Amino acid sequence: MRAILISGLPGAGKTTVARMLAARYPRSAHIEGDIVGERFIVNGCVLPGGSPADEADAQLLLRRRIMCRMADEYAEASFVPVLDDVVVSPSVLDVYLDRLATKPFAFVQLIPDLATIERRDGGRDKHVFEMWKHLDTELRTTMPRTGLWLDTTHLTAEQTVDAIEANLHTAMIAS
Repeated sequence: MRAILISGLPGAGKTTVARMLAARYPRSAHIEGDIVGERFIVNGCVLPGGSPADEADAQLLLRRRIMCRMADEYAEASFVPVLDDVVVSPSVLDVYLDRLATKPFAFVQLIPDLATIERRDGGRDKHVFEMWKHLDTELRTTMPRTGLWLDTTHLTAEQTVDAIEANLHTAMIAS
């Protein structure tokens, strides 16, 4: 396995699933988008959706470039990098296709229904459902159906990881 990118709306379970999936490999690294984007920057962080918008967008791009470099370095050292990020538009997927040298890589889109995301969001420390629920429409209307799209509405995190492993061959993309 080269690299795995887990995507989904905020609250879809990306981070939990990515960490659990990485734990199944003897040599792996979990590269969490929120940590790279929000915890690495000590001063001057502008969160996604924040103001000024151009700086928020620039920091999202920087985060994704750093994530790709980290993944490539881990892959070169024979670790399976498992990244998690919100990839709901073709332009964001293009960043990974252009910047991630480790190819092919597996792309997995978690797509539980909005009611499930709202319920999951209510059970975690970081509540972002209301702010980001509009991304569901963008995901379902503009995103190409590439990789593995997995409806996790009725799946536990463990069942989701099992389903990813069973269907990983269908998740592979190269360009």
